[in-house]
Amino acid sequence: MRAACFARTAIAVAVAGLSCASQAAPTAQDKLLAELKRLAERVEKLEKRNTELEARLATGTATPAPELAQRVQALEQANHDLSASLESNRISEREPEIAIRLKSIEGRTNSMGAPTKLASALEGIKIEGSAATVAQRINGGARTDGKAESQLSWRGDLGITVPAGKIGRGKGEFFTQLRMGQGERSSFTDLKPTFTGAFNSLAFKGDEDSAKTFAIVAQAWYQLTTPLGDTLRSLHSLQFTVGKMDPFVFFDQNAIADNEAGKFLNNVFVHNPMLDSGHAVGADEFGFTPGVRLAYRNEMSKPDWWQISLAAFGAGNGAAFGRSFDKPFVIGQLEYGRKNYGFDGTYRLYAWRNPQYEGFDGSRDATTGWGASVDQRVHEDVTLFARYGQSSSGKAAFDRAVTVGAELTGNAWGRGADGIGLAWAWLRASDDFRKTTVDVSDKDGNFLFGYTPSGAEQVAELYYRWHLNHQLSLTPDLQYVRRAAANRDAKDMTAFGVRALYAF
Repeated sequence: MRAACFARTAIAVAVAGLSCASQAAPTAQDKLLAELKRLAERVEKLEKRNTELEARLATGTATPAPELAQRVQALEQANHDLSASLESNRISEREPEIAIRLKSIEGRTNSMGAPTKLASALEGIKIEGSAATVAQRINGGARTDGKAESQLSWRGDLGITVPAGKIGRGKGEFFTQLRMGQGERSSFTDLKPTFTGAFNSLAFKGDEDSAKTFAIVAQAWYQLTTPLGDTLRSLHSLQFTVGKMDPFVFFDQNAIADNEAGKFLNNVFVHNPMLDSGHAVGADEFGFTPGVRLAYRNEMSKPDWWQISLAAFGAGNGAAFGRSFDKPFVIGQLEYGRKNYGFDGTYRLYAWRNPQYEGFDGSRDATTGWGASVDQRVHEDVTLFARYGQSSSGKAAFDRAVTVGAELTGNAWGRGADGIGLAWAWLRASDDFRKTTVDVSDKDGNFLFGYTPSGAEQVAELYYRWHLNHQLSLTPDLQYVRRAAANRDAKDMTAFGVRALYAF
């Protein structure tokens, strides 16, 4: 009887194990699982009959039939063999068939655990990427020769985040971004002067031969996040970042106006125009620079939160690793996030100083300024944004910049993943720029301007983002520029294009 109990226990354990395994591979093991269940039920019935028979024999009310006695003896011998077989991991041809099949499935189940080890090794690694292309055409009023121009460009990005271990209670990670592409980075050739900088911020090219694909390591930085409370899930923390980075990843962020791959294309709407189009940020020609950042984040009043951060980035030759890290571009930011009537909003205020700023006349001097970036969802389908920038010193071509806009999701017409974006910008010519005489040239003698500036440049952009599926989208885009570079005689500029984006 002890052997029968052991066999029943073994079969029960096997059934439980096979039930778990069948969830991973039900087709291969359903039949065996059913067979084991039937065997367990049969053993249970036989044990019950044995118990009844033994009781009757003990009272002398029954005599065991020879055939039944033989069957009981055979069953006990089979149970004994099965128990002995299951005690060893080896498989031999003399073992009961059920034992061989059980051991075979156990081996297959253990081998299925190998991917789990691989998944454990890859845990924490994040990979994201995108490939986008833009076809765009600008009217003749935007070019010096008066002829319309078309352009095609593409850009690919791959970002990889890898866990970088712990230092004390802090958790580290390392981020690398690769960027590649083809097409004129300056958007169009022979453009008349503008403050906007680029009609196509997505374009990326590193040399004069557009037939060649150009690629760089755009970012490579290490970040350590350390909780400051009593637990590792503390609601306030300190963050330290160092390496080559895009300053706009950490400063002047905006929910609907900081991604040229999916939102607005004109860089006057992608970042604060004073920093980006106005070149006060001091990054290299691709927009990246080495730097160091320190930030404190407080989430004690969840869902509301606030953060303060300070950073120093390479400027001038230092941004391109051409010299030591001196006279850096310095920026500090205070940001606050909260829910207003159930809708998320983020408010950012920041100030900067760049001691190596290059003015509109080619001179180099320090520039300072401050700005703000706001995004607020006001309806489940509507998000608004606004930016303001002001230069306090330095020879900037424009010293005031205001941008406002909104994005509307497509829920109203049954296309929730789609979106319509509309934005407007106002870039005021600075007093220094207005006071300059005509025929201004830079330090190399290149002719820059041949008019007396007045007023402000105005820019508008409209797009419709059409999602084909979760990874693919098409975005028709229309841009309009009035009074380019504060020239009252400048013809209106228009640029129409279509952007295709694949992202994962």
